[in-house]
Amino acid sequence: MASSDKLERYKSKRNFSITTEPADGGELGHALSFVIQKHWASSLHYDFRLELNGTMKSWAVPKGPSYDPQDKRMALHVEDHPIAYSSFEGTIPARQYGAGKVIIWDKGTWHPVGDPHQGYRDGNLKFEMRGHKMLGKWALIRIKSRDEKQNAWLLIKEKDVFAKPASEFNLVDEFPDSVKSLKDPTPKGSPEGPMAPVNFKAGTGAKPKRQDYKPHPAAIKAPLPTKLAPQLATLVDGLPLDADNWVYEIKFDGYRLLSRIDDTNVKLFTRNGNDWSDKLPSLKSALKKAKLSKGWYDGEIVVLNDQGVPDFGALQAAFDDAKTKDIVYFLFDAPFLASQDLRQVPLVERRRLLESELIKVDSKVIRFSAAFDAPPGRILTSACRLGLEGVIAKKRDSIYRSARSADWLKLKCSLRQEFVIGGWTDPNGGRTGFGSLLLGFHDDLGKLQYAGNVGTGFNDRTLHEIKAKLDQLPARASPFEGKTSVIGRPHWVKPQLVAEVTFGEWTRARRIRHSVFHGLRTDKPTTAIIREKAVSAPNASITPKAAAGKATEIASHALSTKLRVTHPDRVIDKSTGITKIDLLRYYSLVGDLMMEHLNARPVSLVRAPSGIGGQLFFQKHAETEKLLGIRQRSAVRNDSHLAMLEVTSKEGLLSAAQWNVVEFHTLNSDTPTLARPDRIIFDLDPGEGVTWANVQEAANVMHVFLDQLELTSFLKTSGGKGLHVVVPIKKTHDWDSAKGFSQAVVTHLAKTLPQLFVAKSGPSNRVGKIFIDYLRNGMGATTVCAWSARARPGLGISVPVDWVELPKLTGGNHWSIKSVQTRLDKGNKPWQDYTKTVKTLTVAMKKLGRQP
Repeated sequence: MASSDKLERYKSKRNFSITTEPADGGELGHALSFVIQKHWASSLHYDFRLELNGTMKSWAVPKGPSYDPQDKRMALHVEDHPIAYSSFEGTIPARQYGAGKVIIWDKGTWHPVGDPHQGYRDGNLKFEMRGHKMLGKWALIRIKSRDEKQNAWLLIKEKDVFAKPASEFNLVDEFPDSVKSLKDPTPKGSPEGPMAPVNFKAGTGAKPKRQDYKPHPAAIKAPLPTKLAPQLATLVDGLPLDADNWVYEIKFDGYRLLSRIDDTNVKLFTRNGNDWSDKLPSLKSALKKAKLSKGWYDGEIVVLNDQGVPDFGALQAAFDDAKTKDIVYFLFDAPFLASQDLRQVPLVERRRLLESELIKVDSKVIRFSAAFDAPPGRILTSACRLGLEGVIAKKRDSIYRSARSADWLKLKCSLRQEFVIGGWTDPNGGRTGFGSLLLGFHDDLGKLQYAGNVGTGFNDRTLHEIKAKLDQLPARASPFEGKTSVIGRPHWVKPQLVAEVTFGEWTRARRIRHSVFHGLRTDKPTTAIIREKAVSAPNASITPKAAAGKATEIASHALSTKLRVTHPDRVIDKSTGITKIDLLRYYSLVGDLMMEHLNARPVSLVRAPSGIGGQLFFQKHAETEKLLGIRQRSAVRNDSHLAMLEVTSKEGLLSAAQWNVVEFHTLNSDTPTLARPDRIIFDLDPGEGVTWANVQEAANVMHVFLDQLELTSFLKTSGGKGLHVVVPIKKTHDWDSAKGFSQAVVTHLAKTLPQLFVAKSGPSNRVGKIFIDYLRNGMGATTVCAWSARARPGLGISVPVDWVELPKLTGGNHWSIKSVQTRLDKGNKPWQDYTKTVKTLTVAMKKLGRQP
């Protein structure tokens, strides 16, 4: 227990009758503990605490830890804290020392390198950390200074397997949330935090362990069936939350293959029951040599690249060149084994028996597909970073079903599926063969629907070989149902070839974008090709990035892997030092929240190529071929007759920010024709001399007045000086009616309270008053979107708030991109009833004395 003199400075700064911080206490553990507390005091910082000599030695790290060894983060040594402080999470009251919110950002154990007492005295403390987020080797180095009061140190990541460049990974942005509810990491053995990489290469080459055979009650003595259909996985959009009930394996980028072994008789079958025994002579020979017990063995064949990662293109080439000796067979299940039907036996037991069977096999060709004992989010993240196709999750107690089942789940790193080839286009420039393949899928009625094209991912060889196959399948008419809108003259073919393609997204017109060809598939019939749609996993969060409070359990990428960020360190706000990469990370953080407000609305973009202090460009129309996640849409009633823009996915926010976009503004309509508005916005814009209290008063007045008109209104900060009041309306009124009504509201308030409101725009008209900007409701006008940053010093953000929160707001820029993490726990909840409150303006117009 710490003696009182060690905590004298700590206690002298606090009034324990007011604050809930501990005055003393805490138990010593078997290993030295650490805690990092994220602290929103006068400024956001991270309190880094290490247990030593009976107290928590403490440093304040303004920017937080970095996994980049080049980042030497300032760490100011502060007073010792009691060990009990390691469990403190809450809010320190106002006017108390360190007033503000505190969360436990990370916790675990630290393991000194050498004598920690000597290292601490010398100002050269080196150690290994085993937490949820902090892993590997670190160092605290004291800076020699004449100013003893400063007592500054540097927190530095040492070079090891966990080190990552700051341009690729930002720890505090990737994992912003509390870990208080998580179990303490195991003090011994390998760390289990989300940053610890999973060694897939080692796992795929793991030697099976011999285990004693114990008969299972569900096993039934039975002869081998002649045929067996495989169990298929269901595509899902998120990880199951009951992680302990699932087994996680690599999703191999290859062909599914089942083996029927009956003594020396070996048969190899595809998932559709096609006999490939003659196509794979080397594998068949290896299986005979292995002398496996009678049974049906389920697995996948692949070809591994130099890094030990499955390569689908290499597998395809192996078949084309008849070099199938390079094929590796990963086995993951055995529905029949040793004259027993194991299909009713739980998965983990079937895998145990299979692993024991494979112990006698000494072959580089036949391998056991290992499961990975790590947090599922870390497994998925590691798989994606290594370029693997994804992960398969299987329920531990599931039986084997010859059908698609929710007991087996597939989680893909990118959108990827098979398409039927229905045609091709001519090549351009010096390219030979063809320009692109025209792709399709079967709908619910079995009709082939056009899905777009793929023109990348080919080399000279594949262009030549695929063109030769296409020339053998000419067709006079399009095999697709309806119009295809193909650019150029298409050449149609009989729909008999299947291509495997990755792509960035599906558009609203059911077209794929940013597609890449991976190879032809011969193991699936064209009639089986449909559009794959992910469903929610049982008891799952929708996506890793949408799992509130799960950032330390379900890791997500800070930036799209498809996006190349140029000039990431360019400063865009000199007042704060905020850089371009900071802005991209912000939009990655709030992307899902923001997409709820973008929701098919045309957008205008504010670009700041020279930073917010330079010239700004306001753009409603742009060429978007290179902007992933942004599309052009026709504008029926747009005076310029140019295509307007729409953000179709979170990636659109990131690609726009890469294009130096800071602000996103949206139109008051989400209909395809834009013929009628679906909301009215009142922008409270304070003039010179207006206090923030006046703005709050004005918002309250507007709220009450709209209630009297029987209209429900919602509030959000503007990110600038004022506030926005938003009224959802039914799409029954045209633009002129909506604008006229909003003008009438503003005129009425200006006449009723002329000391507060003014109905005329212009700086001279609104000195000391608030102009309620009703012009936002005209056709083509836009307003800054919720969660958008503003191109103003500090980069304030527009945030949805509840009316009861209005008195606590300190300004229209109450939150900025640097402080947004204090708001993520509420997200869009203040507006959760938005769609339920939509009304027509008819009643309100009558009450205001206007003709509906």
